[in-house]
Amino acid sequence: MLRDEKAIVVFSGGQDSTTCLFWALETFKEVEVVTFNYNQRHKEEIECAKRIAEELQVKHHLLDMQLLNQLAPNALTRDDIEIKEGEDGELPSTFVPGRNLIFLSFAAVLASQVKAKHIITGVCETDFSGYPDCRDAFVKSLNVTINLSMDQQFVIHTPLMWLDKAETWKLADDLGALEFVREKTLTCYEGVIGDGCGECPACKLRRNGLEKYLEGAAAHDR
Repeated sequence: MLRDEKAIVVFSGGQDSTTCLFWALETFKEVEVVTFNYNQRHKEEIECAKRIAEELQVKHHLLDMQLLNQLAPNALTRDDIEIKEGEDGELPSTFVPGRNLIFLSFAAVLASQVKAKHIITGVCETDFSGYPDCRDAFVKSLNVTINLSMDQQFVIHTPLMWLDKAETWKLADDLGALEFVREKTLTCYEGVIGDGCGECPACKLRRNGLEKYLEGAAAHDR
């Protein structure tokens, strides 16, 4: 039974946030999504989010966060910065300092305005690419801070926190959304919808997870 409550999903149109949106639609009576325009590398990300929200018939909020682009130049906001994974303890070049801190904080402000108690985000500590703001400890800490700052009782949900990519694909399949997520979401750092370019770190992680899940499902059926 759906909780008789309202939720906001932090939504990029990618695999993780779209899976979280399907999860939210199964969990809450009313769901809206919020996408942030921080002048990211590929505007197709925003268009993809708009299309998915329209198809699933959920209200879509688009907030202008371009100041983040000015403060945090990185591979997701600059074409001239190479996309590369972190080495020797360094953060990946795709890490945007403060992004989840800011996004979740503004999502809470929006949630207050639209009378939503629940905030859902697709961050994950299992396959978190070294991003410190995807950790469970960070989310729990911010949840407390937001509640204290606004004197409300928001609940930040992280349905994917302890799932690897194969398990995230399984969740999408369990929600009846595997093909939707595979064909209509944008995870690729090069801006290619669906299975993506196949070469960037995001595509490799996504593909490896899908292959692992499909192999496991096939073995289970035999």
